[in-house]
Amino acid sequence: MRLISWNLLHGQSLPPSEVNQSKQKAAENLSKIAALVGADIFAVQEVDENQARSGELSQVKELAKNLGANYWAYARCVIGTPGVTWRKLDLTEEKLITNDSKISSVLESSYGIGLISKVAVKQWHLIQLGRSRVGLPLGVGSEKGMRLIYVKDEPRMAIAAELENGYTVAVTHLSFVPLVNLYQLWRVKRWLGKLPGKHLLVGDLNLPFDLPVKFSKWKSLSNYKTYPSWDPKISFDYILADFDCDVTAISPNKSEFSDHLPVTIEIN
Repeated sequence: MRLISWNLLHGQSLPPSEVNQSKQKAAENLSKIAALVGADIFAVQEVDENQARSGELSQVKELAKNLGANYWAYARCVIGTPGVTWRKLDLTEEKLITNDSKISSVLESSYGIGLISKVAVKQWHLIQLGRSRVGLPLGVGSEKGMRLIYVKDEPRMAIAAELENGYTVAVTHLSFVPLVNLYQLWRVKRWLGKLPGKHLLVGDLNLPFDLPVKFSKWKSLSNYKTYPSWDPKISFDYILADFDCDVTAISPNKSEFSDHLPVTIEIN
């Protein structure tokens, strides 16, 4: 089973060539990304739905189609566009959209995380992790260098899929605010541990220096540096497991997309 986690930066190529993409260009980029990964399980962070900057596509649904995967889920963490204008979802709005949801797409622009699987999914799960009330000045990188901008934190969530092969895989994108992300990691670990099967937690955890491993006591199955993608110095991206297994970690290949590199393993 090949499992890949990637913070996709909404499929943006680097350096950015245009603010808004045509539907055709955005679809071509997603086709290239799918061809690069060829995954059985593909966990994605920072993905869009109906955003002008990404061709107004449902990126998770489109990636699933390109991969030939019948099972997918997309969690709408915010309505609107991070860094521009956004709001959190209200209590009546559907947060998790899946391949068998009655609502397969929505009219409003949204942004969040996704999980795609070629392995049959028995049941989907979602947990809301909240957000920090304060933001931070963050370094936003490009090949031309880094610049600091103040960024508000957005609501965080995690999606878990109970797979028919006995694994339960969860994807998340934790807060960039110190201590808040550790608290969210503790909540996800406790939540995931109550679900059946062998557990895998993947995603952009926004915690460097192997802190997720030291804090959770779970095993890291991939230890490659992933950020920034053009000259990796640090890793925010992890695949964690609460069990022993025979795993091959695959060195990430650089691509034209995202400021993160993907993390890839094969469970033998």
